[in-house]
Amino acid sequence: MNNVLAADIGGTNLRLAIIDPQGHILDESRMQAELSLHSAESHIQAEAHIITTLSDGIAAFLAQSSYSANSIGMGFPGFFHGETGVLAASPNLPLLHNFPLAELLSNSIEKPVAVQNDALCAAIGEHRFGAGKGQSSLLHITLGTGVGGGLILNHKPYGGEHGMAMEFGHLCVEQSIQNNNGRLCGCGNHDCLETYASASAVVQRYAEKTGKASNARDIFQLACDGDAIATSILTDAGDYLGKAIAESIKLMDISTVTISGGLSGAWPIIHPSLMETLDANLIPPLKGKVHVLRSTLADNAGLLGAAAIASNS
Repeated sequence: MNNVLAADIGGTNLRLAIIDPQGHILDESRMQAELSLHSAESHIQAEAHIITTLSDGIAAFLAQSSYSANSIGMGFPGFFHGETGVLAASPNLPLLHNFPLAELLSNSIEKPVAVQNDALCAAIGEHRFGAGKGQSSLLHITLGTGVGGGLILNHKPYGGEHGMAMEFGHLCVEQSIQNNNGRLCGCGNHDCLETYASASAVVQRYAEKTGKASNARDIFQLACDGDAIATSILTDAGDYLGKAIAESIKLMDISTVTISGGLSGAWPIIHPSLMETLDANLIPPLKGKVHVLRSTLADNAGLLGAAAIASNS
């Protein structure tokens, strides 16, 4: 097997790496790529902007790297039709619908391209190379600006019939949604997990309670230093995660859950709360049988999963 180029795409950044068949990162680059902050007025302009931005970034990286790659795997924020590489929709890119991303990018850079949802790529990477290695099934959760989820069932990635399986961050974790007065989520609903357990939610809740602007890392440090409000918000995040995981496990009966993303840096506070609530909400036969592990891949799970889908395409 040959080296592959892996890409992990965010709304404002593009991360690229050359990865060998054993999962070793040989070369890496991070660059700004304003995919969601452009002035396109039509889907044609939006599609052209995406392809040009990605093509130019990939070409520049390959030109300066001492390593080569014959194929490309990419984790992209959005919903995909199976393994076709066709983007059904993306919450951050509302002009794109049924966009043949893999085909158009492949034509532009003249290399095979495989594309999949970014959280599902992270699940694939964690299953193949990380804390989920050796497990037949795995639920992987990403805690970043939002909350994402990816599912491995019987050693195979599962995206659902419409590419939207495991939208974990949009599970409802409170009942105030019935009165339409809960925390509004970007999806249009109220009191989704993402409004309590994402890094952005933690930052927002801390600002609401204190009037102070901060970031998730500093809030964790404040909690470590004894700040009661910071501790309460992070404990709440773990509590809501535990509730959501419990509901998912009741449906799927999976024993291994892995978590990655920036907010996992607050693991010493989040994890105990998460496990206590998880165990309290599981049905009796499942209590004590679910293992929730922090990713062993730092922020590389998405890249390694993207490399894996490139190798399999």
